[in-house]
Amino acid sequence: MKGGLFRKKHKIGLAFGGGGARGFSHLGVIKAFEEYGLDFDYISGTSVGSIIGAVYANGMGFEELYSIAKKLKTSDIRTNKFYSFTSKTDGIENLMISTLGDINVEDLKKPFSAVAVDIKSTKQVCISHGNLAKAVAGSCCVPLFFEPVKFGDRLLCDGGLQNTIPAEIPRHFGCDYVVAVDCNSTRTYGTDSTKTLDVLGCSIRILMKSNAVKGYVYSDVMVAVDNKKFKSTKLSGLDEMVDEGYKAAIDVMPQIIKIFQGKAKKIKTKKFDKDEIEYI
Repeated sequence: MKGGLFRKKHKIGLAFGGGGARGFSHLGVIKAFEEYGLDFDYISGTSVGSIIGAVYANGMGFEELYSIAKKLKTSDIRTNKFYSFTSKTDGIENLMISTLGDINVEDLKKPFSAVAVDIKSTKQVCISHGNLAKAVAGSCCVPLFFEPVKFGDRLLCDGGLQNTIPAEIPRHFGCDYVVAVDCNSTRTYGTDSTKTLDVLGCSIRILMKSNAVKGYVYSDVMVAVDNKKFKSTKLSGLDEMVDEGYKAAIDVMPQIIKIFQGKAKKIKTKKFDKDEIEYI
């Protein structure tokens, strides 16, 4: 550790963004936070960020997370052997239960929220209470890859449909500052092809970029990781992604340290309309 930073005046939140397998880089970011002794008050996460956020909120550090990630297989996440069909999210749920137990979100050691979208109401849902495994599975439920997750009277899908970097969530819960992590900062790139699938893929990337903008607006510091050489659907490249996350965090560490020392200027943000997000 390079020295713990102590502060008493400000409440500081942390938001982990989505990005599929690129979320391995979150581990490198956590490694950097540990080296500098950073301790956050509230944690939020979307999609893979909800997995990392939940285990981090329960006190797991880099070494434990890395050990779990190293053993992870695609079949642990997507349990349907027929890849042309959608899979249930039981793999994600089982991963959370085996790691943290069959607990509720409010049972975690630190306050945490998972962000999903209810496809019945089309609203963004911030889940701070209820079954943790179901909440995380709903946040990770990428359409066409997974079946929607029943959560009470809601049908949850991936939070990235509306908010891939949930930096405004810690602010809603009273945080003065928010550090966010974008593990897919190179999500948008164009194409010179006119083929239907290539155009569709580019269109989706453009839409996803717009869903990431709020994360940049509502965070005081963004850890933007360059993961363009990795695929969101492939688990290979763990160590390299950890390194990328670590380097990205170190690059902005002076800005983060200012926040923890109470020397950073607070950003001005508007409050979200209650109709935009459901808090449960």
